[in-house]
Amino acid sequence: MNPFQPWHNETLSLRTVSALQANRFKACYHATAAPAVAELLEAIPLSATVGVAGSWTLQEIGLIAALEERGQHLLNHNKPGLSPEESLAIRRQQLTCDIFLTSTNALTLNGELVNVDGAGNRVAAMTFGPGKVFVVTGANKIVPNIAAAQERIRLLAAPLNNKRLNRPNPCVTTGQCSDCQGASRICTITSILHKQPLSSDISVIIIGEELGF
Repeated sequence: MNPFQPWHNETLSLRTVSALQANRFKACYHATAAPAVAELLEAIPLSATVGVAGSWTLQEIGLIAALEERGQHLLNHNKPGLSPEESLAIRRQQLTCDIFLTSTNALTLNGELVNVDGAGNRVAAMTFGPGKVFVVTGANKIVPNIAAAQERIRLLAAPLNNKRLNRPNPCVTTGQCSDCQGASRICTITSILHKQPLSSDISVIIIGEELGF
């Protein structure tokens, strides 16, 4: 990382935090992942049932491993060895869990969260159902506006997630979305949270590092 990048990450992150708060979200900034993980572990009661979205960011910062180590009851549909039926059942349980953990594909300087999903379980749980939602994201996902967010998803998030999931879609060859029409397509639902939804409790934690897709 060049010596000026932390300044830029912090500057954009603090602007985005202010915009998120104006949009009724709770929001905060941490320069590195460690204090963010510590804050989350303190905020999540051991008695809580915690739903976990498919998120590379949550894995990178070690949050899932830390929760597992302390014996947290996790609803994690990504665990190896689950059958499709078991995975689907866990996704449905995530919709009414105590706490839901996720990241976001992009967030704008105007304080909006933009996501593209395949089945829709992640964006559904982000929007309504769980008692509390924590959205953890790297500063690298901050973009100027919704159009830039959608372009970021097409150029970065979608191809990288397809590669991670080993999907046979064109973007794993070209490196960018081509609006494919096959049955294996994972980009089927676009969600934009302009404001915190009614009856939801969402906290966005921005970390001044490059995390996730």
